Amino acid sequence: MAEDRTAAPKLTREKLLQLLETEFPEATHAVGDYAIEDMWFGGCLVRRRHHEQSLRPGGTVSGPVMMALADFTMYLAVLSAIGWVPLAVTTNLSINFLKRPGARDLLAEARIFKLGKRLAVGEVALRSDGDDDMVAHVTSTYSIPA
Repeated sequence: MAEDRTAAPKLTREKLLQLLETEFPEATHAVGDYAIEDMWFGGCLVRRRHHEQSLRPGGTVSGPVMMALADFTMYLAVLSAIGWVPLAVTTNLSINFLKRPGARDLLAEARIFKLGKRLAVGEVALRSDGDDDMVAHVTSTYSIPA
């Protein structure tokens, strides 16, 4: 799937936020930690606001925080390509931790590179805000229900 950041997503950012709040009220507190900075067909850029409680001993952002950000960002990328299909689910997620992230906001940029009828495959690049180097690289597969 060729990336085209000018292609309109199936859902607007505003509509997606409304649906997430309505359909997943239990996650509203978690969604509050995230900001959708940009969205296009098959991709998006999401910011996770820094919180001291996200740090593990040694002052680095914990792996589970980075994995949750990557999974949420890929979910949004999938929805940007297929529309509102809330039961799309992760079937695989693989993360490579590359560099210790700074104690600041994390940015996750997702892109789908294979979109089929039942599966979407993509990647997420995680970076500390203000740093061009990736702190983690994620590949993920989502199952799209019939």
